[in-house]
Amino acid sequence: MKKSLIALSLGGLTIGITEFVMMGLLPDIASDMKVSIPVAGYLISAYALGVVIGAPLLVIAGRNYAPKKMLLILALMLAVFNALSIIAPDYNVLFASRFLSGLPHGAFFGVGAVVASRLAEKGKEAQAISIMFAGLTIANLIGVPIGTYIGHHFIWRYTFVLIAIVGLLTFLAIYLWMPNLEKGETVNMKTQLQFFKKTEAWLIIGITAIGFGGLFAWISYIAPLLINVSKFSPEDVSYILILAGFGMVVGNFAGGKLADRFSPAPTTLALLLVMSIDLVLVYFFSFNQYVSLFLTFLTGAISFSVIAPIQMLMIRTAKGAEMIASASLQGSFNIGNALGAFLGGLPLTAGLSYSSPNLIGVGMSIIGMIITFILMKLHRKQVSVQHI
Repeated sequence: MKKSLIALSLGGLTIGITEFVMMGLLPDIASDMKVSIPVAGYLISAYALGVVIGAPLLVIAGRNYAPKKMLLILALMLAVFNALSIIAPDYNVLFASRFLSGLPHGAFFGVGAVVASRLAEKGKEAQAISIMFAGLTIANLIGVPIGTYIGHHFIWRYTFVLIAIVGLLTFLAIYLWMPNLEKGETVNMKTQLQFFKKTEAWLIIGITAIGFGGLFAWISYIAPLLINVSKFSPEDVSYILILAGFGMVVGNFAGGKLADRFSPAPTTLALLLVMSIDLVLVYFFSFNQYVSLFLTFLTGAISFSVIAPIQMLMIRTAKGAEMIASASLQGSFNIGNALGAFLGGLPLTAGLSYSSPNLIGVGMSIIGMIITFILMKLHRKQVSVQHI
């Protein structure tokens, strides 16, 4: 494995811990800041808002920087803005630091995905991208549980010390291991924004925000599902989530290999179909603990197998504007996060069981399939589907 790809993976690890550890730290932060847990939950929204806003803006601002310089700036932002959370004196400053921490998220993955594809051997671009996103999956497998443990048993601020350290290691790894790739042709803002005039751009954003949102309809309510339907004890949930993280690691690499072998669009369509079937199984069979454990691993694997194909699909569709398109895709993932959690909560509000959000996930996956099919039909009129 190339050291340059390991450097990108470290960035994914930093971002993954930053994004997902907050869910487990909410009670500790709420108690320390003397706010309610729902108010503390706005810290998650602040981060997501930062991702959506920062993804296109930072890529546009750094559009004429060499890739290595841009990645170094983004890695430094990750380290510094997370370090602000360590010393935040009150809730408002912490809210601001969470927003700022989200700004480089999409831009790093956007620039990193393009760089990874350029560093890859021909025909293995999606696998190279999956290596970068491996850091995100390893964060869910190891980083988030460790960060949550530190926050629960010591002080939650120490978790952000850990994140800042990993961010600085990312900066150092990029500085030492990333080659000085040429920045490519100089482009202006108008050229970059032309991408959003394409119908294909909005179709891919729709696939991501709605289809991938099916994952978040499941994972947002996985704890009450495991406790109330599968009848696991609350103490078991954190260990079971490691199983989901392991599935994400496996699925991430599998998705990269599938996308390189079969091309991204058909792979995305097939994986969304498998995701919808899987969520149906979760709905019907989570009452059995053994089956529930297997489905937790399987759902994590299937959901993250979609990332690399969608990323490659976006890059190949956005000729001349790959970085802003790829970064915008990260904003779409976060919209899927919010949409899946919101829609998945509606049947619970109506008094239905904790299995019911998975049916919402099924519907979102199917809509994602329909949009993917429309995209493929549109592309066939322009080029052969093998070149998508």
